Amino acid sequence: MQKPILSELFQTREPSDVRLAQMKYAERKIKPEAVINVGIGNVSLPTNPAMQKRMFELNSPDSPFANGVIRYTGTAGTDEARAAFKNILKSEGFNTDNLYVQITDGGSTGMELLILGVCGPAGSDERPLMVIDPAYTNYISFAERLGRKIVTITRYMDEDGKFNLPDMEEVEEAIKKHKPGALLVIPYDNPTGQYYTYDLLKDLARLCVKYNMWLASDEAYRELYYTGDEKLVSIWGLSDEDVPGIEGRRISIETASKVWNACGLRIGAVITDNKEFHTRCVAEYTANLCANAIGQYIFGALAHESKESILGWCKQQRDYYRDLIVKVYNRFKELEPRLIVSSPDASIYSVIDVRNVVKPGFDSIDFVLYCAEEGSVELDGVETTLLVAPMKGFYNIENDEENPGKTQFRISFVESPENMLKVPELFIKLLRKYEEQR
Repeated sequence: MQKPILSELFQTREPSDVRLAQMKYAERKIKPEAVINVGIGNVSLPTNPAMQKRMFELNSPDSPFANGVIRYTGTAGTDEARAAFKNILKSEGFNTDNLYVQITDGGSTGMELLILGVCGPAGSDERPLMVIDPAYTNYISFAERLGRKIVTITRYMDEDGKFNLPDMEEVEEAIKKHKPGALLVIPYDNPTGQYYTYDLLKDLARLCVKYNMWLASDEAYRELYYTGDEKLVSIWGLSDEDVPGIEGRRISIETASKVWNACGLRIGAVITDNKEFHTRCVAEYTANLCANAIGQYIFGALAHESKESILGWCKQQRDYYRDLIVKVYNRFKELEPRLIVSSPDASIYSVIDVRNVVKPGFDSIDFVLYCAEEGSVELDGVETTLLVAPMKGFYNIENDEENPGKTQFRISFVESPENMLKVPELFIKLLRKYEEQR
């Protein structure tokens, strides 16, 4: 009897690099005494108090779910949830008068809608999405799922841990060559932790206007920066006064996951200053019916928070991560100075490059699988392993030998401070043990 045939996509699909270690560890038959998982940005901090209050009182008489009925919301989202995203932006000093908000099931669904809204037809090379390598791997995965093309501008990690873009002439040449429909930026970058300045953002915006492209920005980590520059960088801080023609071509991806510590809530948004894009985006999303109704209600609490409350919360988050990231960075450099560790400028990630300390032929995925499936070392008297994300999947590079991610890993600052401070020693011990037997 013949077996049913899987689609070509399913036949070739492998787990995302951010989930790979966790999935392989779950299959491990004999597990060590402890595991520290920094492979995925699954924030473990409590969410905002206003959101907690609603979450804990879902069955109170004031809750719309008190009678046990959970109906669809409008496709664009509830007025309150949309107002919450606007309230955050307004509290941060941005003009929200001409912004349109579409609530989505997490920022991930927003990424899919972005790709559908700015790229050419499925299966064609027309109007690809241009991203800056290394880029958040889900953009690459969603483009493959949707049959749209991704093209890249590649950054390289210098010995000082800085990721540097090519000069604007090279970026412009890449735009002329590929004719993208949109340029995606992540100003507080995932995975590199790079912080974009307004000057850099303006330079990229001018190219978008010149070549009639959308400027899309993933702003999941907008409030998390540690450079001493107290000015928030966002596409919503740009205007026609800065870059004539930029208004009407801006799109941002927003989420409750990171700054608001609500990864599992699965609430995000696509925000734009282009009314037609918004109208068509809502039309496309009608096939999904609506985003999570309970999640919208919980996140909607932020629509009623004051500017002082919003900014105070963001500062609290920023101070927490700054302290932790700097301590872990310093500990890595103290224990193994030859490691290249990304500059701790923004977001909740660091990239570790081991190219100076490993033998030829090293592959980051092989090391991740070793740690997940069999490896462990003694740390403070406890057999422990570490789950990290290999960086190969964050680069849109077909030639495996040319992929800088072969020697790079992303770590997420999502474990407790106590566990995060164990990561440098644990990583280095596992790496040395792996290299000894390789």
